[in-house]
Amino acid sequence: MDSLDLIRTFHEVAAQGSFSTAAKRLKLSKATVSKYVAELETRFGVRLLNRSTRSVSLTDAGSLLLERSQPVLEMVELTQAELQERANQPRGRLRIAAPVGMASGDLPNLLAEFMGYYPDVNISLQLSNDVDLAEEGIDVGLRFGPIEDENLIVRRLLSMPMVVCASPVYWRKHGTPQRPEDLANHTALTLVRQGLDPVWRFEERGRKIAVPVKSRMEASEAGPLIHVAMRGLGVIYVPALVVQPQLDHGELVPVLGEFTRKDMWLSAAYLQRRHNSAALRALLDFLESRIGPKSKYAKRKAPSDAAPPSAEASAATGTLPAAAETEVGG
Repeated sequence: MDSLDLIRTFHEVAAQGSFSTAAKRLKLSKATVSKYVAELETRFGVRLLNRSTRSVSLTDAGSLLLERSQPVLEMVELTQAELQERANQPRGRLRIAAPVGMASGDLPNLLAEFMGYYPDVNISLQLSNDVDLAEEGIDVGLRFGPIEDENLIVRRLLSMPMVVCASPVYWRKHGTPQRPEDLANHTALTLVRQGLDPVWRFEERGRKIAVPVKSRMEASEAGPLIHVAMRGLGVIYVPALVVQPQLDHGELVPVLGEFTRKDMWLSAAYLQRRHNSAALRALLDFLESRIGPKSKYAKRKAPSDAAPPSAEASAATGTLPAAAETEVGG
């Protein structure tokens, strides 16, 4: 029997001055109540109650236990009440991990909107391209690409179709590839996670195509690579949303659209727990409503291969990640 339950039983007997009355209030048998008090006395090695046929009174040790344990029981009861309220009402601190590049996109605005809806929820945001949710006590991690960890529950939020693109100057100088294999003869700008010998992966009618590329520059996130690509120094392979403004303005031109991967997602991953907090459930539902399948982001189409628009083309309305790290291999 848990020590707290034994102490609660002892408190009830001391308050009622009777095993029988305490048993009725606790909805236990008199024998069970007597057994619990005896077990508590055995654990402490002292007598807590003086028993007679007519009454029950506290020993000196019993008086000490009653006095010292009362604040503990009150704190436990208060904590239980707060935890039960928290399980039903979003409150407390949420620890969120997200790729570094999302810091300059829409994520801060989304979190601000969420906190506006739930004033009792506080947020700790950790920006990292590689984080162990369990080891670092993270409640939910936002991740791009496949998630292989079987210990995580994954909720897909937003489809992230990939795009191969480069500047108009680059394509005019080096020619546009007709098939993924042609990229082996082009200058690639790659992400660090793709390794020293990066491989870009495509698909054609369900068949996987792996293309080793020659990387002239690598970076831990896509932002710097986008700027270098706009200068005409190479080809990038990134989520379309990351470069949507550049595509809309014709600063980057997409190719090989029929071969690029369509199975990449922005997902929310969290540990398998029997009970998740109301705050976490609220955040997951909020993110799904804002960037999930029925949101404005989901309605955007992957860019088609086309000539760059005129300079008067309208500006993009904004993207979720400004510079994301995405694994296009694997």
